[in-house]
Order: sequence, then C-alpha cells, then structure tokens
Amino acid sequence: MITVGVITRGKYGLQTIETLKKRTPFHLKVAAVPEALPLIIEDTRPVVEDLAGGSVFDCDLLITYSLHPDLTTGIVEEASKRGVKTIIIPGGTRLCDVSRVEQIAGENGVHLVIDEICCALESSDDPAMKELTAYIGKPDLAVTVEDGLVTSVRVLRGAPCGSTWHSAERIVGLSVNEAASRAGLYVQQYPCRAVRGRKNGIHTSAMLHKEAVEKALKDAKRS
Repeated sequence: MITVGVITRGKYGLQTIETLKKRTPFHLKVAAVPEALPLIIEDTRPVVEDLAGGSVFDCDLLITYSLHPDLTTGIVEEASKRGVKTIIIPGGTRLCDVSRVEQIAGENGVHLVIDEICCALESSDDPAMKELTAYIGKPDLAVTVEDGLVTSVRVLRGAPCGSTWHSAERIVGLSVNEAASRAGLYVQQYPCRAVRGRKNGIHTSAMLHKEAVEKALKDAKRS
C-alpha cells in the first residue's frame, strides 16, 4: 500500500486530502505552504526546508498544490533528493516551470505528471500511479438501470475533489436520457477548485463525468 504526500496551499488540496481519507486505503502525509506568496521567489529554501522538516516527503507519491513556478520547482527538487519517485503537479503548465521540473525528474528517475485537472488522471506503468488510479482519477462508474431509470451508481474511480460521488448520488432516479448531461451539470455545481470561466477547467471535468455516465449506461445495456 502506498503512502501519498499532499502539499496544500490555502484551500487548494484540502478536498483531495478528504477524498483520500474517505475513499482510499492509502497512508497520508500532509503539509502546507503559505497561501500568500510573492509573484517571484528568488530563494525557495526557507519554505522547502520547512516542508522537509516534516514527513511529507516520506512518501511514494507526492501531490503538490503549491501552484507557484518557483516554489514547485524547489519542491520537486527536494522531493527527488528525498527519494520520492512519483510526483503530480495540478494546475497545469502555467503554474510550473515545465522544462526545469522535467529535467529534475529525468535526472532522478521520477515519474512526473503535470495536469490541469486531477480528474483527468489515468493509470500508467508507474507502480504508484497504478495504485492511486485504482481509486482516484478519471471517473469510472457502474450503473444499474430498470424501466429506463438509473437505479444505482457505483463509483469505481472518482475525482480527487469528491465531485464524482456528489454527482453519482444525484443521478439516481433520473431517466437514462438525461442522466449523463445532468451528471456533468452536477459536477459544475460542486465546489471543485478547477478553473472556471475558461474553455477548459471545470468544463473539461463536466465533460469527463458526462462521458463516464454514457459509458456506464452502454455497459449496463450490454450486460
């Protein structure tokens, strides 16, 4: 069983911690960085050393919601030195120095995932990612249908923010014709931290959940 480390910043990462506690059997290590940070951090060592003084780097897989190019680079560098072999950076390429963190990862044999939204996470050959995505990541559902209505929904894999379970509960009792679109709507109404008001972000999350319900309905029809 893997140990997952989560570095939070303000509200970012808190939902992931709750989902990991509630929905997975993993061991959990948690730390926080200051919510208010300068636009440019010339020396990240004080913050990184504070993190290193705890146990968050004693993990198999690290998720860092530092959301700052300079600080994230420092965190990836320290985590790599401490033996962390799988690192997830939410927020997308605009919130990290991609070339630098990829260089650090390559030099230290780290499996690095940079994703705008964590509900797009998929499995890979990396052992820790494979374990994580057995529970958390791109939504995967199983449904039962009777007389054209969704009678039950089981979440096989859900978004780290918890939106998959929120949506799944609310489509029970709906007709098969409206369940998928409503699932996406319920995700958009959930207090997910994905970016809003842009093309991607929460809209991508809604689409992934809609597609998961559509797939589950097709599977139910075949069974």
